[in-house]
Amino acid sequence: MLRLTSYNIWIVLASALGAYSYGFSFAVFVTSIGEPGFFTFFKLNPASSKTASILGAISALFCAGAAFGAILQGWTSDRFGRRISLAIGGAIATVGTTVVAAAWNIPMLFVFRFITGLGVGQLLALVPLYIAEVAPPHRRGLLSAATGCSFSLGYLSSAWIGYGCFFTTNDVVQWRMPLCLCPIAPLGLVIACYWIPESPRWLIWNDRLDEAWVVIQKVHHDLSDPRDTAAHAEFIQIKAQVEHDKQFKATYLKMFTHPSWRKRTLLAILVIFAVGSAGINGITTYLILVAQSIGFTGSKALLLYGIYVIIAVGFNFVNAAVIDKVGRRPLMLIGLAWCSSCLLATSLLIWKFAETPNSAANKATIFFIMMYAFGVGMFIDPTQFVIVSEIFPTTIRAKGLTVALFTYFVTTIIYTAGAPTAFANIGWRYYLVFVCVTVACMVALFFMLPETTGKTLEEIGALFGDEVVVHFAQDGHGLVEVDADTAFALKNETIHVEKIPSAKGQGERAGASKEETAA
Repeated sequence: MLRLTSYNIWIVLASALGAYSYGFSFAVFVTSIGEPGFFTFFKLNPASSKTASILGAISALFCAGAAFGAILQGWTSDRFGRRISLAIGGAIATVGTTVVAAAWNIPMLFVFRFITGLGVGQLLALVPLYIAEVAPPHRRGLLSAATGCSFSLGYLSSAWIGYGCFFTTNDVVQWRMPLCLCPIAPLGLVIACYWIPESPRWLIWNDRLDEAWVVIQKVHHDLSDPRDTAAHAEFIQIKAQVEHDKQFKATYLKMFTHPSWRKRTLLAILVIFAVGSAGINGITTYLILVAQSIGFTGSKALLLYGIYVIIAVGFNFVNAAVIDKVGRRPLMLIGLAWCSSCLLATSLLIWKFAETPNSAANKATIFFIMMYAFGVGMFIDPTQFVIVSEIFPTTIRAKGLTVALFTYFVTTIIYTAGAPTAFANIGWRYYLVFVCVTVACMVALFFMLPETTGKTLEEIGALFGDEVVVHFAQDGHGLVEVDADTAFALKNETIHVEKIPSAKGQGERAGASKEETAA
């Protein structure tokens, strides 16, 4: 079994700065629009429809930039590698967030929120891609969940920084200070990229085998196994699968025409759309406005938002701890059911008791909002990134994450750009949109979503009808020989290979495990 090393953990945490950058940059505006100083500085009336349109446009431009960033990632990560692409995204995000922090008019916010989105959108697509390609199978869920955890930590830190800034006596510092902290994480990622290794799967895809082996050996080095037989087996499996997959031309069109690729692509789109429709961004982005509608004013609305994020973030880490034991499929399906139920209860309570002195009803509303936060963190937020990062083969993984994250940002635009106007005009009924769409997506996923827990990225292909050239043996230190004409070896090392019965099930396991010496 491939070992989870401290070095493996370090490079995952370093790359996760990209997801943190997205979470902080996205959520920091939630706190800014909750600060009175923001509206005073830009001469906006918080209650006007014009202001609602401006806020919606700023959010939409950020998400549009992020969508284009996801598309850019699909090209840069295949062309230049995952590590260089992380540095490019971090550099763009650093520039965008720096200028936003110094903005003195609305047009500057429009332009550089878009540029910020361009950078962090690229990062959010790259982080789960990179982590999935360096994680050992039995801990891939734990490590891939770092995307969701880091993402939500960005929300958490921005929420409480915004709450603290509310009490400053300087109206400009009140809203500008959180924005000034935005460039720190993407700049840190750019610096960390000097030490982060390239993805071994990308290196093998580009025939840089010696470099790939050095990375794999370092990432999965096992002190109890001086010959690194598990690392050798992974190298051979990746190399064999890449050579097999190279016969298929990787294009975006092919992703929708090749049957197994189409199934993966549509599944990724559905997973991301389902989670977005569950209201993660549509509800969270304007939670402060919702809180104000049920009587929470001033710092109380910011405090409520901060508590909400603590719950969601805390259970992100619980999700990371259990996802490799419970599985992706049950977490996703339970989570969608849980969140839609909480939103339904919230909408009914707001319908009957919003803007009334009924304190018991308002407390019940807050209770269901917090239960919704629990469902988001515990079940669906980290899980979505784990699923979409591991279902694609190396051939199209970058393009697959492009499609998935493009869907994420488009879904965010759909649900957030019109949210201020929707809350102003139809109020509680906007929650019902989330409920109805989420239930429909949950039914579809019940039939489409397979369980991928514990399988290598190469072996997941079998769930979608692809040929898997070689499999890991049950002991995790060798490979199962699935083709009598195929034998794989690495340099002069000895590789453990297990024989298995034919596809027709004829015969018993072909004797005990044997040792095949490299040619």
